Order: sequence, then C-alpha cells, then structure tokens
Amino acid sequence: MTEVVAPSPPPSPPVARAASGLSRRLDGVLLTLIAGAVLLWFLPVGMGRYGTYVLTLWLVTSIAVMGLNLTLGIAGLKSLAQAAFMGIGAYTTAILGTKFGVDWYSCFLMSGLLSFALGLLLGFPALRVKAHYLAFVTLAFATLVWLVFRNEQWLTGGTFGIANIARPTLFGIRTDGALAFHRFVVVVTLVLALALWWLIRSPWGRAFLALRENPIRAASLGVDIRAYTLLAFAIGSAYGGFAGALYSPLVEFIDPSPFALSASFMLLLMVVAGGSGYQLGPFVGALVAVALPEWLRFTGGLYLIVFGVVVLLLLIACPQGILGLAERGWNALRARLGAGAAEPSR
Repeated sequence: MTEVVAPSPPPSPPVARAASGLSRRLDGVLLTLIAGAVLLWFLPVGMGRYGTYVLTLWLVTSIAVMGLNLTLGIAGLKSLAQAAFMGIGAYTTAILGTKFGVDWYSCFLMSGLLSFALGLLLGFPALRVKAHYLAFVTLAFATLVWLVFRNEQWLTGGTFGIANIARPTLFGIRTDGALAFHRFVVVVTLVLALALWWLIRSPWGRAFLALRENPIRAASLGVDIRAYTLLAFAIGSAYGGFAGALYSPLVEFIDPSPFALSASFMLLLMVVAGGSGYQLGPFVGALVAVALPEWLRFTGGLYLIVFGVVVLLLLIACPQGILGLAERGWNALRARLGAGAAEPSR
C-alpha cells in the first residue's frame, strides 16, 4: 500500500511573519505603559501641588518596587534591602549635588552604579544561602546602611538630614515646579519601565524565570546560576538607587527615617499586593500603598488602622496579588465565553 503524504503547508509570507513578530512585541504591557505615560502627563493638571506630589511619589516608589519585583518576583530571590538601596541613591544624589555641585544626571548615574555594585556584593551570600536565610542577610545589610545614614553626621547630616536639594534641568527648562518635575519623572519612569520590559523578554529574563522555577533544572540547561543570581540582585538594586535619585529632589530634604527597615517591608508588601512577577504589579502595589492612605484620611486618626485592615483582607482574598486575581477572573471569563460559543455547535 502506498503511503499518502500530506503536502506541507506553504511558508508564511514575510509580511505575515513581520506582522506576527510585531504583534508579539507590541503586547498589552507595552501598550499599557505607553498609554499610562500619556495619561499621567496630563492627569495632574488642576490637581494642586499636593495631589501632584502624591502622584509623583507613586511613580518614584514604583521604580523601587520594579527593581524588587525583578529580584523577588522574576528571579525568586528574597530581599529586604530595597529601601536601603533607595536611601543609597537618595544620599548619593544629595551629597554630590549639594556639597560638590555635581549635576543631577551624573548623580543619577552614580546612584545607579553604586547601588549596582553594592547589589552585586550583596548577591554573593545568595550563592550560598536561600529562602529566609537570604532574607536575614539582606535584613542585616539594610540595618547597617540605616545606621550609617543616622550616625555618620559628617557625611549624611545624621538626623538633621540634607536640605536644599536642587531639581534637574532638562534642555534648559527648570523642573522646580510640581507639574514640571512630575512630567520629568513620568519620562524617566517610562524609560526605566521599557528597559525592564525588554530585559524580561530577553534571554536574560527567561534565565531569571528558570532560576526562580527550578535552579537545578536551569543549571542542567546551561544557565549560569552564579552569574544570573548576582545579576538579578545588581539590577534590582540599581533600580532602587534610581528611585532614590528621584526621591531626593522630589522632597528636597532627606533624613534617615524614610529608609528605615519598615520601608523595606512596605516595598515588599507592594510587590506582593500588586502581583509578584507581573511587570505592571509594581505600579498597582505602589498605588495601594501610596494613594490608599491618602484616600482614607477622611477617617481621621484611624486611617492607618483602616489601611492595615484593607491590605490584610486584600492579601487574604488574593494571595497572588491584584493582577493575579484579575488574570484569574479574565481566564474564567474567557473559558465561560468559549464554552458558550461552543454550545450551539453540539
């Protein structure tokens, strides 16, 4: 009997292949980032100075949470030192700018590079200890950094802090006003978010995911566990430094209190509440932590208690975070619509 071989389908035309590749690149996350940046550019108009400040603080905090999400949510490495790296960036910018007259852009790069280098060093314990033991190592580092901020008055100003931190100038345009600086932060946040979007979809990002899911299997597939562990810590720490470099000109005065250990726990909470591992999760988690207390101020002195109860109920209801709950609901809706569409064909 002669075997009949079905003809192979014709190759897809170049235009179709290009369109398919373009659709893969222009995914929902990218479109949301661009649309969100456009919306945030115009949103503060008419909000007032304090409303614009809160909105800008949310963006700056989101940058720090993006770095922690890379370390924890993508690479699966426990860290309680993100607030310390944010403080390193803030103090680097403040010291170089006020004492040595260095321009903000150089301070921004130095903050990221210094945080990257320290994160690289902090990543070495991650090669030997895992899980909560690694969290204890980063906890000790965060405590040490905060003590330096508080006690080394000759360098950091101690509890008196550093004042008169100048805001940057872009193409000769000063950003001293609340709206101008907010729009400047929108641009920087978009650039950093797009860089992280590219990184996660690159082979490096896939190696980070393999490191989180199963390090032994990742090593068997040729992933350099040592290099990618150090790289995850370093890049995540650099984002903390970038956030600090924006935080110091935002508030124009820094002292050690915003970078205490409780701030690291709050940043960790933002990662979990937004959705660990989701690229848009840092924005959602930071919005919950920054904006929700402001919305609850009508409760008077009870707003912190109400905030704690709301966050606790949120984590109980959706341990995968808000975006995890949204994805689960969307998948259930698609399954129901698919079942409904298939019903008449029976």
